[in-house]
Formats: sequence, C-alpha cells, structure tokens
Amino acid sequence: MNLKKLKEAEASFFTFYPKGFEDEALLPIIKRHNTAKIGQSVREMFTADRFTRTEEICENFAKIVSKSSLVSLFEKPKVRDMVKQMSMEQQDMFAIGLYELLHADHEKGFRIIVDVLSIYKLAKWSIVTLIPYYYARDKEFFIKPTTTKDIIKFFEISGLEYKPKPTYEFYMRYTQILKEMKSHLSPLIGEDNAGFTGFLMMAMK
Repeated sequence: MNLKKLKEAEASFFTFYPKGFEDEALLPIIKRHNTAKIGQSVREMFTADRFTRTEEICENFAKIVSKSSLVSLFEKPKVRDMVKQMSMEQQDMFAIGLYELLHADHEKGFRIIVDVLSIYKLAKWSIVTLIPYYYARDKEFFIKPTTTKDIIKFFEISGLEYKPKPTYEFYMRYTQILKEMKSHLSPLIGEDNAGFTGFLMMAMK
C-alpha cells in the first residue's frame, strides 16, 4: 500500500471538506445514499429472532436491494425475480446463509450466500456484501467492482487480485487492508465504511 498517496488524499480531502464527513458540502451526497436510515432498517429486519420466518427474510433482502442507491438499477429487478422464483429449499438455504453471515459463522454464511446466488447468476460483490455492510457499517465493507479494482491499482496494493466472483479469502484480505488504511487517517473521515471507500474514490479523481 502506498501510504504517501493515502496521506496526500487525506490532505486534499480536508482542503475541500475541513469538517470531514460532517461538512455541510457533503450533506447532499450523504442524504442521497441515506445509509444510516437503511442501516437501521436492516438491523431491525434481520435480527436473529426474525430468521424463523424464512420467506420474510428473503422478501426483506429484495426490499433492501430495491431501496439501496449502492446497487445498480440493472440488478434490482433481477433480485426481485430471484426471490419470487426461489424454491422453499433455496429460501431456507438463503436465510441460513444470511443468519450465519450476520450472527454466527461469517465464513460459512458468505459461502452459502454465494452458492445460492450463483444458481441465479447473481453472485456479485455488490449483492453479496450489501446486507452485511448495512447491518454493521463500521465493520463490514460494501464491495463495488470498479471502485475495488481502482483502489488496488491506485494505492499500489500488492498480493491482491480482484476477481468478479466473490470469495471469502479476497473479502477478508481486502477488508483487512481497508481497515489498515483507515487506521492511518483522521477520525473525521468517519466510521461509515461506504463513506471511507467513497473518500478513496474522490482521492483517485
């Protein structure tokens, strides 16, 4: 990782936004993405006790994808159609995967979600990482393909190769690096991890 570029990006960011993500100039962007409000909804929809209602869990997944500005308009109807087409067995597996991902065995859940989404050719980074990010915005990261590839290249992150199909190994290694990068920066960059990767996007422009 090129720490010099990262610190230069931080200095440039504070030139335009002295208060970091509390700066009024950034409020329109923050309001447009509305991650705090959607995050609250996700924490309510996907509490551990809700997972006894499998069909509702799958429907709520589609609802959040539809609401989110982080997912492309092209993918939203595909996810809605997937949930409608799922067999009971697939719904059960998908709900188990989400439960594990959010509340129990993170790796097991990640792999189950990828397996079920693969049936519908929807095993994509933006779809796999959306709910975990909203559920814990200060811990999990939303992975957007183009942004991820650009970050790896621009900040000269070695030993990490992006691939379109989500893997747990890449997710853990990449998020570990992002957390390390974040640790070098001012708290004014904010706790929201999508905000942090947004900051990195601005730095590359």
